[in-house]
Amino acid sequence: MHITASVFINDDESGLHHDYEVWLEKLAPHSPTDQYRHNGYEDNADAHMKRQVMGREVVVAVTDGELHFGTWEQIFYGEFDGRRPKRVLVKIIGA
Repeated sequence: MHITASVFINDDESGLHHDYEVWLEKLAPHSPTDQYRHNGYEDNADAHMKRQVMGREVVVAVTDGELHFGTWEQIFYGEFDGRRPKRVLVKIIGA
């Protein structure tokens, strides 16, 4: 529930998580901060862009109380600008 954080589904594999960090930093590098018009009050324009790429929500099917995932999939929270507290909203919709 914050514009510089992400929720996504993927494999729970540490090498993949590292690769995401490296890839996102290449797509939207933090420095130099003056490359972004958004920066001024806060230097977090890169965090906004990283969140845009990774997404803000996930939808998961649930049957009989079980999440429907692939074998190694899990839900992850991505934090791209850790300067303030964040919250996560879980909403269950269905019969």
